[in-house]
Amino acid sequence: AELNPDLKIHLFEKGTSFLSKVKISGGGRCNVTHACFEPMVLVKNYPRGFKELLGPFYIFQPEDTIHWFTQRNVNIIAEADGRMFPDTNSSQTIIDCFIAETKKHGIELHLQTGLKTLIKNANNTYTLELTNKSNFNCDYVLFASGSSNQVWKILEDLGHSIVTPVPSLFTFNIKDVRIEGLMGLSVQNAKCKIVDTKFEEEGPLLITHWGLSGPAILKLSARAARELFTQQYHFKISINYIPEHNYQSCLEILLNNKTISPKKTVQLTNNFNLPNRLYKSLCVFSGIESHLNWSDITKDRIQILAKTITESIYEVRGKSTFKDEFVTCGGVQLQEVDFKRMESKILPNVFFAGEVLNIDAITGGFNFQAAWTTAFIASTAIAQGGN
Repeated sequence: AELNPDLKIHLFEKGTSFLSKVKISGGGRCNVTHACFEPMVLVKNYPRGFKELLGPFYIFQPEDTIHWFTQRNVNIIAEADGRMFPDTNSSQTIIDCFIAETKKHGIELHLQTGLKTLIKNANNTYTLELTNKSNFNCDYVLFASGSSNQVWKILEDLGHSIVTPVPSLFTFNIKDVRIEGLMGLSVQNAKCKIVDTKFEEEGPLLITHWGLSGPAILKLSARAARELFTQQYHFKISINYIPEHNYQSCLEILLNNKTISPKKTVQLTNNFNLPNRLYKSLCVFSGIESHLNWSDITKDRIQILAKTITESIYEVRGKSTFKDEFVTCGGVQLQEVDFKRMESKILPNVFFAGEVLNIDAITGGFNFQAAWTTAFIASTAIAQGGN
């Protein structure tokens, strides 16, 4: 609308409100983007789409997103981990900004109006058959429909290939005595690896009532989304609670306690700044009861404790989805899209933005950034007259 005021733009939403996913994202705060301003680094956060997004990120990246909102009196601020939020800490700020822009530019909004069928006309224009039983003729169509099976079916019927969607960004269901009763505890930094695969991630780890969560687990679930789907979410993970140490260096530190602190209680000697309740649980699992001193336990027992801290193996049996961070891996085949314009190579004058494509990212604002970037490029191409 800004680039070409002559365009008549209509926005169709099948739900009862616009931007419902923005509303719940980031726990209602809206993780708008991430403070990563180098495209070569930025693309590494996308398990699917990293090659295709490199060029687009040189055109519109997080710095441009921040500038876009700042120009509209919405300040975006970074947190210590790089995630970026509106300074109001409310997703409603982002929603209000977008809605205000649609009013300013005379964009027609249609709620509770879904797409039933898309008909391609002879002159590369399109007719939308809508769920309110009306038809709508247009020159260009931009799909920003997210993970909609209905839209994917429509596109498939028109010749597009759809990569089968599977969940991404989920937590691991684990029942294990080592973490039982410890829900709410977090480890500042842990290394998590899916056994017998190349997939591993490092970062904060959160113990929940259903198992393990936190950034390290969510990132791992995104990277390994397809692999874990084929395993039906039954697999093993290895956790090093102190990734700055391996088994050997951990063992040396623990053995040193026998020499320098023989009369200290093992469970009260937490060398690694782990949550005390977790450290005690790992001690108990290793056969070290609460009354034992370092002089009371054998080297074999200390070896078991070192292994438990640095190489714990957990059985994962299923997943749980964060409803506010739900992302799908899958969608329109990327080879069928021109990423210089975000236009379909199969359907002229049809464009794509966001998660309708087979693009997804780890948690931290990266999925929204891919949406903003692809939407900017598609919009620019349409404003310039399609072809």
